[in-house]
Amino acid sequence: MAISASIQALISGEQIASSKLSSKLLDELMAEGLLLVTTRGSRKSYRARDIEALKRYLIDKDENYRMLDVTVSDSRSSIAAETGNSKLLTIRSCLGFPINSYKSIECSLNGEPFVVNPPEGSFVFIDNWKHFVIPEDIVVVGIENMENFRMIRQQRKMFESLLGDKQLLFASRYPQSTDLRNWLLTIPNKYVHFGDFDLAGIHIFLTEFHKHLDDRSIYLIPSDIEQRLSKGSLTRYNEQYDKYHTLQCDIPYLQSLIDMINKHHRGYDQEGYINNEK
Repeated sequence: MAISASIQALISGEQIASSKLSSKLLDELMAEGLLLVTTRGSRKSYRARDIEALKRYLIDKDENYRMLDVTVSDSRSSIAAETGNSKLLTIRSCLGFPINSYKSIECSLNGEPFVVNPPEGSFVFIDNWKHFVIPEDIVVVGIENMENFRMIRQQRKMFESLLGDKQLLFASRYPQSTDLRNWLLTIPNKYVHFGDFDLAGIHIFLTEFHKHLDDRSIYLIPSDIEQRLSKGSLTRYNEQYDKYHTLQCDIPYLQSLIDMINKHHRGYDQEGYINNEK
């Protein structure tokens, strides 16, 4: 399959007119929150919110898009040595995922002691995740939004009110890949998913995490979510409606959240829980 010029432009970080994308694909990408919109009068143009996330979505959607992210045994350095051009292939040079914590956690990396204790304003990137081990009583909190992930201290009161005094290790799927999930499958720890409070966010949890982790994964739902949903984004709900309006699950507390979202016809971004006063 030849990748369309419009998709190549988005992957290159360029801005494209709405007329360059099929209405069906445009609706899907907007519903997933993968595009940013610029409006000039009656004209709209779009660019990728996160290029890696866009590539991952397209690849998951259709195997033919894998040419966007070819995985080969050769590294960039070997390609560059042979051809003088490391950009001939798009290869995931950076495997793994970032982690964060506001308390010191004694872990193990490559069989050696490894203390996770990043100072405020930083986080740690785990490359060799297959040999990263954490204590079994640590709860892993997966955070979808990078801003929430970076600013965990500004949400500490909320986490402690909902999860108690358990020691937490925060993780992000950025750059969006299956590495975090694959790591979770190798450890017995509980997993808590903190995402947007909309239908697409719940769908991500159900299909990418709960489907694989089952009952040791839960969706984080603050006690005041209905109050916040009542003042949330009507546009977000409408953008996602066609694709997700039939979403249901057999998890009572999560179905209650789905019902709330449909009741108010709104969604709420998790960034709203960042307390800038700490």
